[in-house]
Amino acid sequence: MITIPYITALTTYFSYGLLFAFGQFRDFFRKIFDWCRASNLEGYAPICLGLEDFYIRRLYLRIQDCFGRPISSPPDAWFDVVERVSYDCNKTLKRTSNTTRCLNLGSYNYLGFAAADEYCTPRVIETLKKFSSGTCSARVEGGSTSIHTEMEECVADFVGKPAALIFGMGYVTNSAILPVLIGKGGLIISDSLNHNSIVNGARGSGASIRVFQHNTPSHLENVLREQIALGQPRTHRPWKKIIVVVEGIYSMEGELCKLPEIVAICKKYRAYVYLDEAHSIGAVGKTGRGVCELLGVDTSDIDVMMGTFTKSFGSCGGYIAGSKELIQYLKYTCPAHLYATSLSPPAAQQIISSIKVILGEDGSNRGAQKLARIRENSNFFRSELQKMGFEVLGDNDSPVMPIMLYNPAKIPAFSRECLKQNVAVVTVAFPATPLLLARARICISASHTREDLIKALEVIGNVGDLVGIKYFPAEPKKHELEEGRAKQE
Repeated sequence: MITIPYITALTTYFSYGLLFAFGQFRDFFRKIFDWCRASNLEGYAPICLGLEDFYIRRLYLRIQDCFGRPISSPPDAWFDVVERVSYDCNKTLKRTSNTTRCLNLGSYNYLGFAAADEYCTPRVIETLKKFSSGTCSARVEGGSTSIHTEMEECVADFVGKPAALIFGMGYVTNSAILPVLIGKGGLIISDSLNHNSIVNGARGSGASIRVFQHNTPSHLENVLREQIALGQPRTHRPWKKIIVVVEGIYSMEGELCKLPEIVAICKKYRAYVYLDEAHSIGAVGKTGRGVCELLGVDTSDIDVMMGTFTKSFGSCGGYIAGSKELIQYLKYTCPAHLYATSLSPPAAQQIISSIKVILGEDGSNRGAQKLARIRENSNFFRSELQKMGFEVLGDNDSPVMPIMLYNPAKIPAFSRECLKQNVAVVTVAFPATPLLLARARICISASHTREDLIKALEVIGNVGDLVGIKYFPAEPKKHELEEGRAKQE
């Protein structure tokens, strides 16, 4: 639970109020001047209208240079950011031929596999030559290769499940699978901060949806008990099926799921557990097997395990792992498997090779070193940010660490000032977060050196002082403590 300082909340509301008031004032005169102009779509309702259109025009467009920055190199620890210019007050942005070498604190390249790798890259190139870049077909037609079969066996063994099914896109894995698993007469109980792909999948399923307070097992139990007692709406018949959906690491909070407690509650009330490990698989745990390994949860207690390959494995796509019966059922019924083009063979080879590196099957200990480094880097960076006085969300071992900004004016200020000093960060605001909870989301990689992290801390510390986002008193440094003790003596 984020406790917003009273003054910060007040000034944030005041800032949004000013934006809204002056924006509406300008729109009033805009309507007067546009009233006499002929419309090419007379009789049609406008496609963009309402507060969404107002928000885009009056807030987003003014700071859109902070989002969608193009790059011209692999998303490694450092990358090249393409410079853009605007000649119409930021309404449109044009790319230039200039680039800036920046420290990358925004990509999900947790283990560093997104750049060239001595083991993965040669095998990906070999697969590209053998199978080409794409299959141009769905898995049930001509799009299933030996690489796909090998990959599914590799993934199932890695996550500790009997079988797995892979998909070409991580977002679709959630949004297409949930409607297949449950429908009308079923109940989905979802964490309040679950990813948009889960939200859309749940809505598309036709099942009833209930939400429990973020990462609060006691509230989950209350919701489960109440819904089991009440049953389905109107008829009060027992639910056909109940699925509890949680994430391993919450991407906007950097928090680890309280999985042991949630699993115990679901077993008590006979509810299925659906675990989304998009940000945790490969990134946490002694051997990179995710939150189940980290928190000591038996994978047999997780009914449906979902994850993506876009983070730790440096590729694309997603997977569902579970029992053989579940995977066979999905192969017959899931539209993302039946109709979507299969995963690119080189991308599949990248995943297979990166898993082998993680497990040490490449004949080296680089995988263990990467896992140790990302854990050390994440905990060091989080600790130093907190010592500086920043409000940092999340738990230890998590490579995702949001720094709270709150005020809308601080979103572009923080992003632009960091970029000026060659540090690329991602800022997140409404509608991706609640209106008051704008933040900068830092993602740490195993490819970051200690020198990289120290540079990033210096820049973020200086920008934090300039922008005014250090909401807690900074801890005195070691030499300051020693000087203080000397003076007392």
